[in-house]
Amino acid sequence: MEVNAARALAGARTCFVGIGLPSTAANLARRTVNPDLVLIYESGTLGSKPTRLPLSIGDGELADTADAVVSVPEMFNYWLQGGRIDVGFLGAAQVDRFANINTTVVDRGPGKPEGRLPGAGGAPEIAANCGQVLMVLRHSRRNFVGALDFVTTLGHGSGPRDRTALGLPGAGPTAVITDLGVLRPDPGTAELVLTDLHPGVTVEQVRAATGWDLKEADRIGVTDPPTAAELTALRALKAATPPATPASGTPEAAAARKDTATR
Repeated sequence: MEVNAARALAGARTCFVGIGLPSTAANLARRTVNPDLVLIYESGTLGSKPTRLPLSIGDGELADTADAVVSVPEMFNYWLQGGRIDVGFLGAAQVDRFANINTTVVDRGPGKPEGRLPGAGGAPEIAANCGQVLMVLRHSRRNFVGALDFVTTLGHGSGPRDRTALGLPGAGPTAVITDLGVLRPDPGTAELVLTDLHPGVTVEQVRAATGWDLKEADRIGVTDPPTAAELTALRALKAATPPATPASGTPEAAAARKDTATR
């Protein structure tokens, strides 16, 4: 998934990067298929060249290695909304058949409070204004749903004319890359269809992991396995990245303190 997401950036000049899997893919692309790729993070860093994977958009590594750092209003008003970014790279908690995204809130079932997620961040503006949007996330019925619990970020709305009607300049999502394969919007309907499988994955597996009646392309391709060079670069990036420190007061933080005391 991460290698194929990196390959998708082979022809890009500038990429607006989200944290998590999108950041892993974008930084891997710089070390493999696109050394000249300009990485842009919404905190205001232009041309960041981190030596490891950043832990957040506020990671000092991004500013230390950037060509320039600008204010967040300038980043969004001049660079993003000015149409100066080729590719936006996003993750998601939920995606529907038209590549609309939910990162705000999920229904946890009867008698349970709603589950709060990190929220929109810059995703709505990224999806609206970048030349195209790539998405990367794991493939399951929990993530690929028939109907979003909340629409945080517009992909293709409910069909191919929605973005134009709303005056959105970007092309919207052009590929959703998962751990099972690749989905792309149908040119006529804008609905996501299965176009590629990763080696060893079947169409039935993908359909079983999708919360709607997933359509398939007339000819489904198979992605190339990761090369030795790609795996070496990816493992080096991850090895150089320190683990995130659990937030104070969480069970993870208490477990970390207990483990430290034991050692």
